[in-house]
Amino acid sequence: MRILGIDPGTSVTGFGIIEGGPKPRALDYGAIRTTPGIGEAERLVKIHSQVRHLIEAQSPDVLAVEQVFFNKNTRSALAVGQARGVVLLAAAQAGIPVHEFTPLEVKLAVTGHGRADKQQVGYMIRMLLGLKAVPRPDDVADALAVALTCLQTISTRRRWQTALEQEVPG
Repeated sequence: MRILGIDPGTSVTGFGIIEGGPKPRALDYGAIRTTPGIGEAERLVKIHSQVRHLIEAQSPDVLAVEQVFFNKNTRSALAVGQARGVVLLAAAQAGIPVHEFTPLEVKLAVTGHGRADKQQVGYMIRMLLGLKAVPRPDDVADALAVALTCLQTISTRRRWQTALEQEVPG
């Protein structure tokens, strides 16, 4: 299974593409950066275009995206929500299923601790994917963490489904 993980943002949108299996591996990862000072609409067009390109080039089976975390900075949350919206649009246009995860779910899945800091998440991403270094910026490590969370969730659901099917009398 190939998963495209996205950590949305209008300045930096992190992405990570992983291939599932007994030992998951990173196929590609990086950041979509937009130019400060250009209009919001142009930034969103760039994010949408780059995500569409990633989908076309990598053919993921599913897209995993981090949900917007609402904190005290409403303006920042709205901007992230807009970036997230164009990511969801790109997935819908390509007919790819979307899985959404909260930051708490991602940290818990990757580190075992829902309140882990960025450094802990980055370290675990490096270890779990066998990378030489922690991906930078943090948005890239977060995107890979979202993809791994999705892989773990899908794998667990499949195991449960198989177990339930074996228990049902035929």
